[in-house]
Amino acid sequence: MAKLEVVPAAPGVWARLRDAASEAARREPGLASQMNAVVLSHEDLAGALSFQVARKLGDQELNAMTVREVCLAAYADRPDLVDAAEADLLAVEERDPAIRSLLQPFLYFKGYQALQAWRVANWLWSQDRTTLAFHIQSRMSELFQVDVHPAARMGRGIFIDHGTGVVIGETAVVGDDVSMLHAVTLGGTGAQRGDRHPKIGKGVLLGAGAKVLGNITVGDYAKVASGSVVLKPVPAGCTVAGVPARLVNCPTEAAPARTMDHTLADVVYDFVI
Repeated sequence: MAKLEVVPAAPGVWARLRDAASEAARREPGLASQMNAVVLSHEDLAGALSFQVARKLGDQELNAMTVREVCLAAYADRPDLVDAAEADLLAVEERDPAIRSLLQPFLYFKGYQALQAWRVANWLWSQDRTTLAFHIQSRMSELFQVDVHPAARMGRGIFIDHGTGVVIGETAVVGDDVSMLHAVTLGGTGAQRGDRHPKIGKGVLLGAGAKVLGNITVGDYAKVASGSVVLKPVPAGCTVAGVPARLVNCPTEAAPARTMDHTLADVVYDFVI
């Protein structure tokens, strides 16, 4: 009878992050204290994440220690926030070929860091602590150039690449596994109140500079080409491009947010210069 081979489980996200920090400290002794303070001195991802968010957002009005206490309270009340942060980290690894380890987005990628700050602000909003939620939103905008209203709703496994200029309004909804590049706007079309922002489905890819405006739906696994202005609903699995955006391909590929493929259907390029 053949002997069963036991294959050890792959290291989890926290173990991999610690390994990357240890290696970075070994290779760059000048950064060893940073690696120890932010990652290696903590027992779990929640501890490290709270420290990282706090050291970024702390300022003269709200010191880093207070910010960290708020983060830890949020994670204790909502452990799924840490699970979401882990899924966001894996999304960066899956979709950004530029990274070398999980350490890069955790320490240095402002799209990832802004998203984790927003998760804490959103928790504060749910606790009716709106002033502090707005303070964190303001700090996010100052530090990362990413402006997401605390009341917006966002899923997990989200990848915000580069991040600069991303704006997401109060009643916007962003589904799981969405990818977006810099200068994406999920905004309104006027001064009306109420439900006025886009609803982005699961697995959608929003190209650089895409503007989706109004209370419209972008269906699951759709793709919005870079620089497009979307004013009407987008069917699931379709690609839109242009100003104003028009359908150019239905269906598009199965999972555009994961492949990060920004190309359009060949028919769009069928012209002669």
